[in-house]
Amino acid sequence: MTAVATEARSADAGMLVTRDVGIEMPDGVVLRADVFRPKQAGRYPVLLSHGPYAKDLPFQQGFPTQWQSMITQFPEIAQGSSNRFQCFEVCDPEKWVPHGYVVVRVDSRGAARSPGRIDCFGPQETDDFYECIEWAGIQSWSNGKVGLSGVSYYAINQWLVAARKPPHLAAICPWEGAADWYRDANCHGGIPSPFIGRWYSAQVQSVQHGLGQRGPRNQETGVWISGDETLTDDELSARRADIMDEQRTHPADDTYWRERSADLAEIEVPVLSCGNWGGQGLHLRGNIEGFTNAASEHKWLELHGHAHWAVFYTDYAIDLQRRFFDRYLKGEGDWDGSQPRVQLQVRHPGEYFEQRAESMWPLASTQWQTLYLDAATTSLTADVPAPESVGYQAFGPGVRFDGAPFTELTEITGPLSATLWISNTTADTDIFLVLHLLDPDGHEVRFHGATEPRQSISQGWLRASHRELDAEKSLPYRPFHTHVNPQPIDPGEIYRLDIEIWPTCIVAPAGHRLALTVLGRDWDHGGVGTPSHLGHDLRGSGLNTHDDPITRPADVYDSTVSIHTGPQTPSQLLVPVIPQRP
Repeated sequence: MTAVATEARSADAGMLVTRDVGIEMPDGVVLRADVFRPKQAGRYPVLLSHGPYAKDLPFQQGFPTQWQSMITQFPEIAQGSSNRFQCFEVCDPEKWVPHGYVVVRVDSRGAARSPGRIDCFGPQETDDFYECIEWAGIQSWSNGKVGLSGVSYYAINQWLVAARKPPHLAAICPWEGAADWYRDANCHGGIPSPFIGRWYSAQVQSVQHGLGQRGPRNQETGVWISGDETLTDDELSARRADIMDEQRTHPADDTYWRERSADLAEIEVPVLSCGNWGGQGLHLRGNIEGFTNAASEHKWLELHGHAHWAVFYTDYAIDLQRRFFDRYLKGEGDWDGSQPRVQLQVRHPGEYFEQRAESMWPLASTQWQTLYLDAATTSLTADVPAPESVGYQAFGPGVRFDGAPFTELTEITGPLSATLWISNTTADTDIFLVLHLLDPDGHEVRFHGATEPRQSISQGWLRASHRELDAEKSLPYRPFHTHVNPQPIDPGEIYRLDIEIWPTCIVAPAGHRLALTVLGRDWDHGGVGTPSHLGHDLRGSGLNTHDDPITRPADVYDSTVSIHTGPQTPSQLLVPVIPQRP
């Protein structure tokens, strides 16, 4: 772990900016980093990020549509900064360096200006991250305390490296970051998602080291964002993992996935885990599981709404993060005495949020309510119905079960689960669950989710052959499936499926009601889709769809499914109701 010669040093925006600092790994590969630090000499705490999205690619240049949407919704993000150093999903140094921090951004191995082979979230990448933390902790401008900051990719790898216990790591703030690479992002309920392939080509391969002059160029500095070396397509391909092929060849939760998922019980540093209610299928589960399962005595959970990554840059979020890092990197402030263990932005229809302090997750006041599915009336009822069944074609619209209108304002906040008794015409089927909020006229009330602008309030998934539960880890409100021993089903036989529905938060006005749709494909809201930066339309299920014909062949998964209800087959929905406070 050796620092090598640096390039391009300048004083900018009140900071000393040192570009392309070399950090040599034990195998000789040199990663490149940019260092932003106060002009006044001294030792400062370090905020570090390490990932593949290119430290020299400005947010506005790489993601112009997302940038414009973000600053339109939150104008404060663009204020108080020149935005020249603002990059995708990492902190703006102009809003941290003046407060006595050093900001370090590292291009991970094989990405942007760092050479090597890309293997996202693989063991080598986590080893490199560890080395970068230790490098930052012993520099002349460092006080020896390193904190980790960033969104999404830059949050996921925080969980991974924190479990390795680097000595100079003092605190982490994973903002909207999955913790279990299998369950949280890529194989929901055992159902593979081709999201990873779309993301990989659009956001990682597009800035791979070696694109050189075939790749993007920083419009202000003129630097070649993906390095000065220009390689052929074959050379580039040889220097990156085929992530989509790898995932297709690992349908069960084996060593491949465990190496890319955090051992949360090994995390002992202070944790501020910040999740998004709209992160269905991406990140939300990881933020909550990370909070509940990390071994740290000092851990906090914050849950908010709005679009993915936007809130991270707001004054609200910077104040929250700064108070946390001030406490654990500087030893300043009253974070421990003033910050609630759980801080919620409680969601109301119309994208209105109300901040509230809680002491634990699930919330201490939770009143668990069981609603039974009634196949005869396709309704959700408080009483067990008479025996009946209702069928649907898996790739069709499914069947919706409607609840009774709420007679008073009702809050639903927390994890949910469903138990379905089903039979099927083939050896396997995929169950997709969508939880809706309907207004008094029966129209769905939708929300701006993390990656889906017209989202229902929650979703859940399970491949029937992956129905085996881990008895030690399962909870009534959060079934935990092993995903290691897939068992086909016998056509015509009835099976019990326990299905995790991701946590949600909604305050439903009187006259509104819940509904649950059961189907065999991704939910489609039926309206005009919204184009995404990954090249496909968002139609209700966000970026993490499940439409890969290789892993979901129609001759197996477009089956006829029957849902059985009644005393012997009590299909049901478990809902966390929060009593209204005086």
